[in-house]
Amino acid sequence: MNNATNEKLVAVIGGSRGIGAQVCRRLARNGQNVAIVYRADKQACDTLLAELKEAGVKAIALQADIADENAVVDAFARIKSFGTLVGLVNSAGIGGNQMTVEGFEAEALSRMFQVNVVGLMLCCREAVRQMAVPRGGVGGAIVNISSMAATIGGRSKVTPYAASKAAVDGFTIGAAKELAPLGIRVFSVRPGATVTDMTSPIINDPARLAAVERTIAVGRLASVDEISAPIVRLLDEEMAYLSGARIDAAGGGLVF
Repeated sequence: MNNATNEKLVAVIGGSRGIGAQVCRRLARNGQNVAIVYRADKQACDTLLAELKEAGVKAIALQADIADENAVVDAFARIKSFGTLVGLVNSAGIGGNQMTVEGFEAEALSRMFQVNVVGLMLCCREAVRQMAVPRGGVGGAIVNISSMAATIGGRSKVTPYAASKAAVDGFTIGAAKELAPLGIRVFSVRPGATVTDMTSPIINDPARLAAVERTIAVGRLASVDEISAPIVRLLDEEMAYLSGARIDAAGGGLVF
């Protein structure tokens, strides 16, 4: 690890797999140093880390469960010693088990909101403490990964997930207003159904997949590369006058 370096980097929370991993790859292709924060899949993270270094950028992997405040604080302390933080992508999230409203389980709901909402907000807090211009930072951008589920209440039996992502959208709007004077832009990107581990139950069920595809204007699920493109673009300094936007990366939107 390089201590006290002034080299700029982007932290990607939940960066070892899925959309987060593709964001890391795209950042590396742009010559951007990356800090990957992952929860459990060390093998996937190590493979990605080697790939990023092969691309010629500096990268570090940090294990942390963002539901644990102390783990978040420790991870960002290590990020600070690695470089100057100029961007944060909050891609970590859990879908949880399908639950009807009458079948809600308090423990499952608490865990989902602790990761999807509280953990995300804590990561933003720690990032702001490093990025804020009045605090000695150089500013930058935060991109929170929401979901199109937030706009419709989710599909059947996933209303808690939709509610957690709606909370992310609301937080993004308020944070953008508060953080603009600190030199920090804030966005949420709302993917539609995307080919990842989280959607494997849909992908592996032809009937269910066909039903979902019929509700997407372009008639198919997104690839992680298609979702990572706008995320990385929003981090660019050329987007300096944009903040508070919620971007629908949803293949033309949902149709029913």
